[in-house]
Amino acid sequence: MEHESSQGQQPGQMTPPPFWRSRYGIGLIVFGAVAAYFLLTEHRAHFFGALPFLLLLACPLMHVFMHGGHGGGHAGHHGGNKPDSTPPVVQPESPTREKP
Repeated sequence: MEHESSQGQQPGQMTPPPFWRSRYGIGLIVFGAVAAYFLLTEHRAHFFGALPFLLLLACPLMHVFMHGGHGGGHAGHHGGNKPDSTPPVVQPESPTREKP
């Protein structure tokens, strides 16, 4: 049984490649790489000066995009976060040795 296309194309019909694999997409990637190289080599001091601020900016962005927000309204999302009814186990302190 032949695989049928979900877009209703004929079996002999070719689909165009995705944009990033087309001639224009590859040219855009090469142009961006060359531009990034020259920007980093010419503006290295500015880039490294802004790096701590970019790391600080990454923290709230990761919080927003990786957590998916708080209280998103998903039923049963927080089902495993019930508090434990048993008290925590406290380890006895080891006796200290006194010096003679």
